[in-house]
Amino acid sequence: MTTSALLLPERLAKQKAKEESETAKLPVPTGWRILIMPYIPPKVSRGGIEIPDEVHERERLAINVGLVMAVGPLAYKDLEKFGGQEAWCKEKDWVLFGKYAGSRFKIDGGELRLLNDDEILAVIEDPSHLVHT
Repeated sequence: MTTSALLLPERLAKQKAKEESETAKLPVPTGWRILIMPYIPPKVSRGGIEIPDEVHERERLAINVGLVMAVGPLAYKDLEKFGGQEAWCKEKDWVLFGKYAGSRFKIDGGELRLLNDDEILAVIEDPSHLVHT
């Protein structure tokens, strides 16, 4: 007998199910919008110093970097605006955006932002390189 399904240990199966259920709770962006989860910098500096809560919160709000969680169906499809070029970003990309760009809202577990497709300024490889703690 052969099976085509991969059997996961129970611990990994539960973790995967939890991640999938949390992702299913996320709002689905409509039109040209992009759902972003802002980057949260570490609470301990590279030198091992614990950052006070007030400073950490100020730094978190100052960082305009996030992970693309979902892209709306019309994002980057406007020929007038994007000239038929490929999308600037896709799911799981780290992106840089303007400080006041998009709409902020909180969900259980953190803050999210909905941005228009043209509010993405750059795609970056690693957000921790932009944090100077």
